[in-house]
Formats: sequence, structure tokens, C-alpha cells
Amino acid sequence: METQRTEAKPVGPLASFVRFVVCGGGVGVLSSAAVPLLALLMPWAAANAVITVASTILCTELHALFTFGTGGRAGLRRHLQSAGSATAAYVVTCAAMFVLHTVQSSPSLVWEQAVYLGASGLAGIGRFLVLRLFVFAGRKETEAAAVRPVRGSRVRHGDLLLAR
Repeated sequence: METQRTEAKPVGPLASFVRFVVCGGGVGVLSSAAVPLLALLMPWAAANAVITVASTILCTELHALFTFGTGGRAGLRRHLQSAGSATAAYVVTCAAMFVLHTVQSSPSLVWEQAVYLGASGLAGIGRFLVLRLFVFAGRKETEAAAVRPVRGSRVRHGDLLLAR
């Protein structure tokens, strides 16, 4: 049985940002509950790594299908690029916490949360921009590769390159 792929509808920047926050935030909340549960079976660092990988894969699929309206699944290239942007966001939050602990030897929990949430917010905005502008940007090659007939030449069926 053959399935038909639906035409992707463009999603505006504001709508895609709201969807990005909802998808990422929802998966983030679920992940924060899953890590301690999985940590009952394995070391916390391993549980965190497993949940981080799983949540990044899930979010990338949700972003492909829902957030950015690509009309299809993410594919390996997009998963790798998304993982790269998630890694960059992780580095930003770690760097912010390192700077905080360098400036204040024993910051309060309020300061730690403020710095972490601020860095997470900025990293999230950066990640949204990377995903929207590069990872899930519309592909223009298909539009540019229009077939145009050549005058004065005849094309036979055997000359055509058919897609599989």
C-alpha cells in the first residue's frame, strides 16, 4: 500500500515559536520527571544522558511534523543538526553556571535558578533560530530545478531519468 505525502503548509515565525515552546517545554517537563525514575535503575548521569538523547530525538520529530510544518519526518541529517544545536545550548547553560560560580563562590539557589533559566531562555531562542533558519528551512532546490524543454530537440522516453 502506498501512502501519499501531504503538501507542507508554511508556518509563520510567531506560530512556530509558540509551537517550539509548547513542544520543547512539554517534553522538558516529561524529561524532568523521567530522569529521577530512570535513576532508580542506573546512575543519575547515565539516566540523564539516556533521557536527553531520547527527548532530543522526540523533539526533533515533533519540530519536523508540528512546529515547522515540513510535512514529513526529520531524517538523519536534521536529527544530527538538531543534536548539534542542543549540544550548543547545553554548553551555553554550563558556561553561564561556571561564570556565576566564578563571580560568587556560594551563590544562593535563587541566583542559580535565575542564571540557569536566563541562559536556558537565551539558548532556547538561539536554538529556535538555528532550527527555523537552517535545520528546518524550506528547501529551494526543488523549485530551482524546473524542467524546461530545449527548442529544436526531441526527447525520447529512454533519455529521461526517472526517479525511483
